[in-house]
Amino acid sequence: MSHLPDYPIYDADQHYYEPPEAFLRHLPKEFRRDFQYVQINGRTKLAVAGVISDYIPNPTFEVVADVGAHEGWYRGDNPEGLSLREYGGAPVKSRPEFHSGPAHLKILDQEGIHASILLPTLASVIEERLGHKPETIQALFHSLNLWVAEEYGFTNGRQFPTGAINLADVDAACRELDFLIEAGARSVLIRPAPVAGLKGSRSHAFKEFDPFWKRIEDSGIFVIHHVSDSGYDRIYRWWTEGGQGEFRPFEKDPFNEVLDWMGRAISDTLAALVCHGVFDRFPGVRVAVLENGSDWLEPLLKRLEHTYKKMPQTFARNPVESFREHVFIAPFYEDPIDRVVELMGANRVLFGSDWPHPEGLKKPMDFVNDIMSLSAEHKKRIMHSNLKGLLEGHRD
Repeated sequence: MSHLPDYPIYDADQHYYEPPEAFLRHLPKEFRRDFQYVQINGRTKLAVAGVISDYIPNPTFEVVADVGAHEGWYRGDNPEGLSLREYGGAPVKSRPEFHSGPAHLKILDQEGIHASILLPTLASVIEERLGHKPETIQALFHSLNLWVAEEYGFTNGRQFPTGAINLADVDAACRELDFLIEAGARSVLIRPAPVAGLKGSRSHAFKEFDPFWKRIEDSGIFVIHHVSDSGYDRIYRWWTEGGQGEFRPFEKDPFNEVLDWMGRAISDTLAALVCHGVFDRFPGVRVAVLENGSDWLEPLLKRLEHTYKKMPQTFARNPVESFREHVFIAPFYEDPIDRVVELMGANRVLFGSDWPHPEGLKKPMDFVNDIMSLSAEHKKRIMHSNLKGLLEGHRD
């Protein structure tokens, strides 16, 4: 295709599906009762802290929805009114490239991608259900990070797995960060939500977490806020289920979609970073926002601007300027990407395909079709320069 770029493509949002060994291979025995694969009526389910979870219907990923199977649904092309499950069609057997480093490298070549960030899938089930057991979260994340180091590696220059970190115990988080930095990780994954802890939840931008943010700044790596189970689905369940149950992201409901469990979580998370001063205390920190879309962006910037006008004395600098300096955003392919560029500048927009998830693109490079109206310079920034710079530790 003649319109495809002639420079190396950097994809900010690709995933692996974790086999059970990703969590269990290195998990100490004392934590295994909190994370078990169990048989229920002939099907393997996940029991977290002794409670069966339906967050991911098939937690072994032996079969999955096909790559990009939901793309049309998310683009609003569903004239027959099919449910998401119906729209996705028959599941497919898991393939090596979904969980194997060498096989995934072949897919990068096949799809014309030079390098990608790699993120977990099932790991997003952990923090919301184990907030009362921070030691178990730490153990599960460390086990996952060790598995990733063995199966993908952090330093081959094309696959850039992010390292999972929980902040409940800032000293333990710093130790995990030190491990990841030593292993060669270029980013760390932090859930977009308040930090759960035995003393209650609190902002990850409070000064108690400054040792962590100082290490982030000094190392030159960046933080990823990827969509997760942030607990905001409780709003829906307050209205419909008496506050009971758990988040089931593949069971779509129009009321839940309108409540915007995703946009509220990331908007609040970024507002905390700005208003609680992380970017002022650590001007070298950079944050990449992945798979959270961008519908929340303009309203958040307007709220920051208006609050600054009302309370300028409470900010060290203009919060909108600070936001635009420190935050990078990967909009959904169905988003008005031109508007995101207007709001943030092309130097703060990333390309993310979400491969191989069903809600992602069937073909990652089809994203080029969604930015055809942009200038060649802006396209190169989004598809190449911005993520390359983040991975290399640039701070401009």
